[in-house]
Amino acid sequence: MKKYFVMSCVFSAFAIVLSNIMCAIVSFRYCDMLYGIEYKGYSAPAEVALVYAIPFAICIAFCVILAIVFYKKSRFLSEN
Repeated sequence: MKKYFVMSCVFSAFAIVLSNIMCAIVSFRYCDMLYGIEYKGYSAPAEVALVYAIPFAICIAFCVILAIVFYKKSRFLSEN
């Protein structure tokens, strides 16, 4: 069915957009932590900013799994 293929494309695009947003947020927080360590006296290491990637990675994995499932459904239904 065409709707499953469209849903597969939507979730694939959503995963790509989420990965770009994740890169922007994590890099901003990392630079903010470096600045805070240098000038504001933060005691945590800058690698703490990488914790922001965890929820994004979960959402990206969920979107990729859904995209694969919908793609397989669309191929299965188009063959029959």
